[in-house]
Amino acid sequence: MNERIKEYNDKMQKTLDHLESEFASVRAGRANPHVLDKVKVDYYGTPTPIQQVGNLSVPEPRIIVIQPWEKSLLKEIEKAIQMSDIGINPTNDGSVIRLVFPELTEERRKELVKDVKKKGENDKVAIRNIRRDGNDAFKKLAKSDDISEDEIKQLEDELQKITDQFVKKIDELVDSKSKEILTV
Repeated sequence: MNERIKEYNDKMQKTLDHLESEFASVRAGRANPHVLDKVKVDYYGTPTPIQQVGNLSVPEPRIIVIQPWEKSLLKEIEKAIQMSDIGINPTNDGSVIRLVFPELTEERRKELVKDVKKKGENDKVAIRNIRRDGNDAFKKLAKSDDISEDEIKQLEDELQKITDQFVKKIDELVDSKSKEILTV
């Protein structure tokens, strides 16, 4: 792959990775430990991800159990989950914290699918903006006369192919997440 193209390919890959992490935190009807990825616990004055202060498990399809490595962290974990925007109240039994995910209503599922599609559209726009930046950079190269018009055209075509691939991947991600959300 051409060095000039590689830079834009890397930027597009970062956009796709960002979308995947966004989708991981969208909760479908099942319990998914990734909904807690952005929740930070105050661990001796340091905001620390929940995964680093305890063991997360999914014993049943709609329950996440958090078993902290130190019992003193139970209250902190509970507080961090309540402060987050995941919308689930934790249950603390003195040794573990349970998160019970309610069944999603049909209306809520449709809202989540709409949100997923919107995030996908936003990232497709970001991919196209990266392509535009690349094409602008190639046109500036053409003006400096150290590269032929044919080479510019070739770079633009290659960048367009990469853009199409990433847009297709985003569509596939959106479709698969939408199916996951709508599956009861």
